[in-house]
Amino acid sequence: MITIKEIAAQLNMSTTTVSNVIHGKTGEVSPQTIERVQEFLKKVDYVPNINARNLAQNKSGIIGFAMKARADKYSNLLTDPFVSEMVGGIEAAVRKAGYFMMIYISSDIGEIMRRVSTWNVDGLLLFGMLDDDGIRVSEKYKKPIVCIDTYSIEGLKHFTNVGLEDEKGAYDMAKYLIDNGHRKIAFISDNKKGVDLARFMGYKKALAEAGIKFKEEDFLQIRPHPSEVEQSLDEICQKAKNYTAIMCVSDLYAVMLMAALYDRHIDVPGDVSVVGFDDNDLGRYHRPALTTVHQDVKAKSVKAAETLVKIIKGELGPNNQIKFPTELVIRDSVKKLN
Repeated sequence: MITIKEIAAQLNMSTTTVSNVIHGKTGEVSPQTIERVQEFLKKVDYVPNINARNLAQNKSGIIGFAMKARADKYSNLLTDPFVSEMVGGIEAAVRKAGYFMMIYISSDIGEIMRRVSTWNVDGLLLFGMLDDDGIRVSEKYKKPIVCIDTYSIEGLKHFTNVGLEDEKGAYDMAKYLIDNGHRKIAFISDNKKGVDLARFMGYKKALAEAGIKFKEEDFLQIRPHPSEVEQSLDEICQKAKNYTAIMCVSDLYAVMLMAALYDRHIDVPGDVSVVGFDDNDLGRYHRPALTTVHQDVKAKSVKAAETLVKIIKGELGPNNQIKFPTELVIRDSVKKLN
């Protein structure tokens, strides 16, 4: 690869002049000189050495994105509609800001910690952190960090979290079901941690305000691993007859449930109403179309990436809690009982 020094020698110019043209600093360079340099660059098919430039500026030009994927849930995290939409939003924002993105996915937080501690990246995005995962990562990585949908960031002074009004969104949906005459309402999730716990608490809050007593059997735990999901759905469908409505922690689980109910000749919403959370394409195109809680996944993802870039550039301090609002999307999967 030809160097700036070699280009300057062949054009009989200073290396500073050539470098200024290459990097767009042309305020004190004549139009004729700019044209001459640019024509030569095209002739030799010159490609700037980004690594060398970043090294000189003491940065990598790379943003890391570490995602924890539960081994009991995902064989491929990127097949989840929410995750794929999130990754797409982040990649577009990172590219627009002039950075590259490096992704690492693992179910082992220890492995994530070992990897990120060796990364020469300017900042780090974290997703899927539960319990003390975020704290453990921060012990190894001291540069700017922005979390997405993380509820375990207390005491982490250099953390920023971009999340959602999860509890309120779930509360609003449960209240909508209650206002439509439903009092036997189940809740489906695969755990009671992080985002899922927040949504579960919103559901319970709405029930309590309506004088509806929650019983532990009203929490229907789905086992999402491919080897267990069918049996798990069969068990849930057997219990569905005890409820007039089932509230799912995500659109993915709502659509999985509706398909399982359909296969067993249980009508939605005639026999049981089903609602979701996220408002992705799965629910929009299913029939009956899914009543759900809308969140703007792309806007949230872009905000996380843009916030990290601002922190890296010193334009924003850490410890900002950013929460996006939710709204109900009423479609066809809920039956009015009153």
